[in-house]
Amino acid sequence: MSDPSRLSRWFNSKGWVAILIGVPYVWLIALFLLPFFIVVAMSVATNTPTAPPFSFGGEYPLINFESFGRVLTDTLYLRAFLTSIFNALVAAVLCLLIGYPMALGLTRVSRSWRNILLMLVILPFWTSFLLRVYAWMGLMGKNSWFNGFLTDAWNFLVPIDWAVKSVPMMNTNFAVVLVMVYTYLPFMILPLFASLERLDPTLDEAAMDLGSRPSQVFRDVTLPQSIPGIIAGGMLVFIPAAGELVIPTLVGNASQPMIGKIIQDEFGQARDWPMAAAVAVALLLLMVVPTMIYSHYQAKAEGTK
Repeated sequence: MSDPSRLSRWFNSKGWVAILIGVPYVWLIALFLLPFFIVVAMSVATNTPTAPPFSFGGEYPLINFESFGRVLTDTLYLRAFLTSIFNALVAAVLCLLIGYPMALGLTRVSRSWRNILLMLVILPFWTSFLLRVYAWMGLMGKNSWFNGFLTDAWNFLVPIDWAVKSVPMMNTNFAVVLVMVYTYLPFMILPLFASLERLDPTLDEAAMDLGSRPSQVFRDVTLPQSIPGIIAGGMLVFIPAAGELVIPTLVGNASQPMIGKIIQDEFGQARDWPMAAAVAVALLLLMVVPTMIYSHYQAKAEGTK
């Protein structure tokens, strides 16, 4: 039998550290690595009429890369990838343009107002995600006040030949990007706020004392120091937006599906699980590989400082 006192000394000295470090690793292995390996294995299987609808070996190839070949050659998947990347990129840029002034303003107000404004930023999370999307569906309908306002503004600004009865909003990429910007805007504001809050305000004051204009101070002092927050916020918006399923399904154009809808259709309607898994693996690589490359060069740059 083990000595209880020895076990107690080990736990008091370093056991609790090992447990604290080990729990996240167990979490990642159980909820990310194992499901990922299952999806990768499924992606090289062969689609069959059995249940589950895929198989390895026997009368079928042990490893089948046909699904990955279709991902790289079939225009359906290529268009879906391009549409997803385009919509996610536009949403990330718009979130940055809207969120940066808001995050910068949060750092310039008093602490009491800052807490109130931060609560307002995260307030949408207190309501159901689906409820918020359905609310936007109502706003973008042809008979809504929001659509009527945009229609009146459009007809006022353009020549009479271009006048319209209602602005087409629903079932368009515009609707997808609009709802994604609304949904993911807090994910841009909060990292930017965390990055801007750590900046030393005396640097701005010193630049102003040396004769720099406010625009120059922002360009030369504030903006370069907030780049880590910009990149973090951009990733938090771009990555989930590229794989978004609910928003494109409810407000998007069925003839221009995003990749999340393609994966759902392959799993559900077509019952081609290897194809769906191959698309999911390709999407994951498309998102993870650039992130890993950036992290590598970022760590290398910090190591050389």
